[in-house]
Amino acid sequence: MLLSTCGETASLNELYMIKTLKRLGAYMGGRRLLLPCSIGLSAVNGLLSLVPFVFLWLVVRTLLMADGNLSDTPLWNYAIAALVVSVANVLLYFAALMCSHLAAFRVETNMRRRAMERLMRMPLGYFDTRNTGQMRKVIDEDSGQTHTFVAHILPDVAGSIVAPLGVLILLFTVDWQLGLASMLPIVSAFGIMGYMMNPKNNDFQRMYLDAQEKMSAEAVEYVRGIPVVKVFQQTVFSFKRFYDSIISYRDLVSRYTLLWRIPMSAYTVAINAFAFFLVPTGIILISHGEHPAMVIADLFLYVVIAPVIAANIMKAMYLSQNLFLANEAVDRLEKLTATPPLPEPAVPAKPQGFDIRLNDVSFRYEGAAKDAVSHINLTIPEGKTVALVGASGSGKTTIARLIPRFRDVTEGSVTIGGTDVRRMDKADLMRSVSFVFQNTRLFKTSLLENVRYGSPEATLEEVNRAIDLSQSRDIIDRLPQGLDTVIGAEGTYLSGGEQQRIALARAILKDAPVVVLDEATAFADPENEHLIRMALANLTQGKTVLMIAHRLTTVVDADNIVVVDGGSIVEQGTHEELLARKATYYNMWNEYQRAIAWKL
Repeated sequence: MLLSTCGETASLNELYMIKTLKRLGAYMGGRRLLLPCSIGLSAVNGLLSLVPFVFLWLVVRTLLMADGNLSDTPLWNYAIAALVVSVANVLLYFAALMCSHLAAFRVETNMRRRAMERLMRMPLGYFDTRNTGQMRKVIDEDSGQTHTFVAHILPDVAGSIVAPLGVLILLFTVDWQLGLASMLPIVSAFGIMGYMMNPKNNDFQRMYLDAQEKMSAEAVEYVRGIPVVKVFQQTVFSFKRFYDSIISYRDLVSRYTLLWRIPMSAYTVAINAFAFFLVPTGIILISHGEHPAMVIADLFLYVVIAPVIAANIMKAMYLSQNLFLANEAVDRLEKLTATPPLPEPAVPAKPQGFDIRLNDVSFRYEGAAKDAVSHINLTIPEGKTVALVGASGSGKTTIARLIPRFRDVTEGSVTIGGTDVRRMDKADLMRSVSFVFQNTRLFKTSLLENVRYGSPEATLEEVNRAIDLSQSRDIIDRLPQGLDTVIGAEGTYLSGGEQQRIALARAILKDAPVVVLDEATAFADPENEHLIRMALANLTQGKTVLMIAHRLTTVVDADNIVVVDGGSIVEQGTHEELLARKATYYNMWNEYQRAIAWKL
């Protein structure tokens, strides 16, 4: 039964190995041949590692048979030969590791590079629903797992296979009777190993990786929320999700450990049971007339070489686990980036202007029961400003993000200058639209580089003009290195309103003909709000503008105000026209006026 299990496991592992190597080979590039070289050198190393034991056995046998006269024995020759082979073996193993590490570095680098390349091709809306902690874990740690497998585990595979075969041949060559006695614990150990290595037991490994991924994601989210947690004195409550993920991980590992406690104990006993079989066999051989010195020398060889078998069996055991982890790492990385990029037109079309039209547009998020927006018809004339207002969740942001093609519409079409955005070149579309969102993202680099993200080739003069137009000069003047100040370094941080003005400077520098503003003044204090509104006036002058705002005072001058409710347009017009109708916007305006007039 055990031998059958072991054979089945070996066959499954072989198929799994071929599959994994094919997947990893795609990431090796020009270093693909280094891995077979490493495996070949490792196989030779596995055989050479047995040679010093043979010489040691010859030394012991010579000492026992010499009867005190060592002058005419090749004792020193055996010792020197053992030393030379050992040194050669170390050098050979070093060469094998060099080859495998070079291949491993290329695999890890290419996995991360391709993952980032694929992420850069993802629809912009893809990142709205992805946990950054999970993404970091997959790209960073899982790709690192493949490095361990290629650099350390694979080179040992050949040695862990060849060395035991060499040992078995050696055991039966020296003395077939002692070799037969040694086979009993070896066969038992291999059978138990086959049971534990069975790829059918990989469900736990998958659960283990899922638990790690969840724990990593919860850790990132908890660290990000620490300021809020401390302010609201919710440390214990907020820690619960992270704590629960740790407990789940602990329980999973504990259950697995207890599950394999008996098989692992049986394996340990079996692999170390050589002496219990060899010593009685040796006594029997001596009693049947075998030379005691020869038998003792042979027993010495068998006892010394036994750890070699044990070590290589353990390597084979780890092979199964690491083989699964490496394959799973590639699988998770590819699943992370499996979302297909938005289709690119074979022959891109250029817009013939910068007016925006939404023609009977509907959109539904993946897995949602109903449309987020339904049958939207909206026109934004070139050079005009249209404001979207409505309650949270009404579909305003979804409408805004369909224009720069964060996602493709489910029905209808979005056009810029009469050209469907799906027929525009992605680079042209991105150059045509500037975005300013409520969650401003500044990178941990200099303010100059942060602003230049809007136009990397911009001169310092152009950057300074954008700084002035965005009302950000006071920010630059008070910083120790001015534009060269690194955000986040040496305690240099900006308020939410200040960050928003730097983001506006970036958008002004880009100078795109279409501007999308999503709650651009949401987190600004009164002083910053005034400056931001002045900056917005500079940014939007002569541009086609779509503005989203909860603060209705920021939209009163818009050319057209569109009221959205439940994913549909319920009314539109100028501020005065909508107030005169005394409908939805009228009620929103009165509620807003009462809210800003409210005092403690």
